[in-house]
Amino acid sequence: MTPGPARAYLRPVTKTRIAVIAGAALLGIQLVPVPRTNPPVEATVDAPPEVLSLLRRACFDCHSHETKWAAPQSFVAPVSWLVAWDVSEGREEMNFSRWSAMAPKDLAKIAKKLPEEVAEGAMPPAIYRLAHPEARLTDAEKAAITAWAKGLGSGSAK
Repeated sequence: MTPGPARAYLRPVTKTRIAVIAGAALLGIQLVPVPRTNPPVEATVDAPPEVLSLLRRACFDCHSHETKWAAPQSFVAPVSWLVAWDVSEGREEMNFSRWSAMAPKDLAKIAKKLPEEVAEGAMPPAIYRLAHPEARLTDAEKAAITAWAKGLGSGSAK
């Protein structure tokens, strides 16, 4: 059986051809710009020095304007897209660089949510801890952050 006229022009799909197309696509998506900004810090969070140190180590990359855009994950698409999105979402949810601008009701919400997420290990997220082992918190460090955060809603801690 001889191939018809349409089939005569189709090349067989090979692993090499798939690899070349995938490589070209991966190179092409590097041209899509990703916003990696660090706006000015308006006011940092008022926390005891030991808690502030923990927050800087484990939280500030996503929840402040002091993000360290580390290579390669911040610069190689498509992972860079996820990193930029996570930082944007983190800053929207809670931003230590705009702490003084937060409404009391937002502080009360954080006072409830932050201790739960830290105690459960949801923050910092596992994928972040994998790329940044220094962000892992011990039980004592989690307890320090939790105790400080619980005081946010009462007005005793800012």
